[in-house]
Amino acid sequence: MSTRSEVEVAVARERTKRKRFRLLTNRDLGVLVFMLGLPALIHVFFVWVPALLSILLSFSRWDGIGGVEAIEWIGLTNYEQVATIYPPFWPAVVHNLIWLGFFILIATPFGMFLAVQLDKEMKGSKFYQNALYVPVVLSLALVGFIWQLIYSPEQGLINNVLGRTDPENLIDWLGNPSINLWMILIAASWRHVGYIMILYLAGLKSVDPALKEAAAIDGATSRQTFFHVVFPVLKPINIVILVITIIESLRAFDIVYVTNKGTNGLELLSVAVTNNIIGEASRIGFGSALAVILLIVSLGIIIPYLWRTFRADEVAA
Repeated sequence: MSTRSEVEVAVARERTKRKRFRLLTNRDLGVLVFMLGLPALIHVFFVWVPALLSILLSFSRWDGIGGVEAIEWIGLTNYEQVATIYPPFWPAVVHNLIWLGFFILIATPFGMFLAVQLDKEMKGSKFYQNALYVPVVLSLALVGFIWQLIYSPEQGLINNVLGRTDPENLIDWLGNPSINLWMILIAASWRHVGYIMILYLAGLKSVDPALKEAAAIDGATSRQTFFHVVFPVLKPINIVILVITIIESLRAFDIVYVTNKGTNGLELLSVAVTNNIIGEASRIGFGSALAVILLIVSLGIIIPYLWRTFRADEVAA
């Protein structure tokens, strides 16, 4: 009898202990499910559903009128026409790749360089940090308007500084297809550099100062310390920044559309998608095929890089 009582007491104590140390109540679980479930549903509804519908519609011919029954399924015809009889496609692909290369090789490293300099706590670093970050809070459309004023042939800042006020000597920075893409890249980088600078600056602030001190004791220079000690520690930040840079490069749209609707040397895939889906032609299926190609290009760059990176981490572990 006493043994049974002791067992019951032990079970009661165990239940009390479990209840006492239970991390989440039913109410907490409900709040957690709501806080995680609602954003997940919104994400699925506004991201994955449109993406899957775009893939589906890319195999169709539809002008968006007449309902679902008006959709004509044509297989891979849209993709064939995109690659063969749609003149803006291949220039848009080349321009997107140039945009990506410019951001990865020039704009992003320059943002990292600025972050390293500001991390040294030089005099006036807060002012420089705020000044360089201001473009980030501006939309690319507004950035486009600002740089149009700078690039304007007649009253633009650059031509006036260069003394090219004679109508015969004016340089049309945005109208000349041989140079306008590079001018737009400079304008877009003005915003991108500040974004990258802030991300790297946050990463640099989190690096343990003891690592730098140990490298200095071993006789490493500032350059050696950064590339052999600090930069490898910033690997998570580097991954995030690379993904952001790829996305920013391939989804570039606003600044080009504001300038000249993405024509005359500024063709981009995002503009081609917009012109076909919401333009006068309203070719939903054709525009969806272009969107799927842009999605494939994006994922084709990001996924292999992430897979190799995380695979290498697993092997190292």
